[in-house]
Amino acid sequence: MFDRNFFTSKLGIAALVSAAMMVIFNVYALNIQHVAAAPAAATAAGSALGLPLVVLA
Repeated sequence: MFDRNFFTSKLGIAALVSAAMMVIFNVYALNIQHVAAAPAAATAAGSALGLPLVVLA
């Protein structure tokens, strides 16, 4: 499907950079999501039941 010639072309390099940036963005977004502080009431209710917190924006 893809050969060495594709990945050495400008289009192939752009595709590799694009895929790498998508992975980096997802890792960054997941890290920020875990760092974000949760509201106190939602945290208390979730921890009392032992359930994970889900916040819909």
